[in-house]
Amino acid sequence: MEKKMTHLNGKHALVTGGGTGIGQAIAIKLADLGATVTVTGRRIETLTETCSLSNNIYPLIMDMASEESIVEGTKLAIKERGPTLIHVANAGIAETMPVHRMDLAFWNKIMRTNLDGVFLGIREGLTSMKENNFGRIITISSIAGLKGLKYGAAYSASKHAVIGLTKTLSEEYMGSGITANAICPGYVRTPIVDRNRDLIASRSNMTLEDAEKAMSQDNRHKRLIEVEEVSCAAEFLVGPNSESINGQTLEIAGGQI
Repeated sequence: MEKKMTHLNGKHALVTGGGTGIGQAIAIKLADLGATVTVTGRRIETLTETCSLSNNIYPLIMDMASEESIVEGTKLAIKERGPTLIHVANAGIAETMPVHRMDLAFWNKIMRTNLDGVFLGIREGLTSMKENNFGRIITISSIAGLKGLKYGAAYSASKHAVIGLTKTLSEEYMGSGITANAICPGYVRTPIVDRNRDLIASRSNMTLEDAEKAMSQDNRHKRLIEVEEVSCAAEFLVGPNSESINGQTLEIAGGQI
């Protein structure tokens, strides 16, 4: 029988946007490795589903567009389950709009969650990490954080900024036991991508299979990435002997960007 890894026993991980997709897969992976995991999101139904898929996962309603919600939610998670030594900043909004049609309200909506929310969540988690001389920060950026995305100016700018934040964190806490790294996936098979596939199919009179193939062309290996491929990357970044992986962008896109 394969021996189950438990090297995260005693560590509390907080995963934002943990109700579906990448966040859900990472939460399950961390729990299976022994961590106590808090998953956050705005819908209790999806959080409860994640909690049902593995032991030792707990739901917490949190709005990443609200500083008060992030501050109070993090305090509650720490009070109930101990210091947050692993922080996975996954929650985000993926919406597109041509620049000439974009108003400031749309821009600010994307930035409020994708950048401000990431910053605030990490800021609140850092106290626990500094007190324990240990921390693993993982931000979920995107290949759009490494190159421009057509019609995705706000999204791409927010993901570029997340990488800048991540690299700065790695410099500020160098040698402290705290590391910060960004995962940059291409198109991953998630509910968001499924909805976009359905939208493309309906607008273009395509089959769902052809719409998925069209989306897959932006991944270098011409297929959608599975969430488990991303969660295994997160496992590597929080695992033993990961101390020297710091300030890096880990690209999961089937080839060079």
